[in-house]
Amino acid sequence: MKKLALPLVLAFALAMPASAQDTEAPSKDGLSLIEDGARMFFEGLMQEAEPALEGMREMADRLGPQLRGFAEEMGPALAEILKDVEDLSVYEAPEQLPNGDIIIRRKEPLPPAPERPELGDAAPEGDIEI
Repeated sequence: MKKLALPLVLAFALAMPASAQDTEAPSKDGLSLIEDGARMFFEGLMQEAEPALEGMREMADRLGPQLRGFAEEMGPALAEILKDVEDLSVYEAPEQLPNGDIIIRRKEPLPPAPERPELGDAAPEGDIEI
């Protein structure tokens, strides 16, 4: 019995993976290592960004009511301006002149306006009621 037990124990011990050995077979091109590295990178990035995101959340909570009031007050005026502007992609970025004026130039100038008929210098005939 002792002669049979020793080879069985050795066979089972060698057949089982070591505790440090990965049970998953590594892929040919090492994708599992790349995936692990990417996962660890993004987890670290999230941990680093968490305080900044928390600060932004606190600021949004603090400024939220003021921004809502601004949107309610200025919303109709901005909508009216946007109706007149039509397409923002035809304009350059705003630029401030030395005198403080802010201008927004068109990327390509408008075609010339059609000529209006001259009214003439002659006064209208007849009486005009006011």
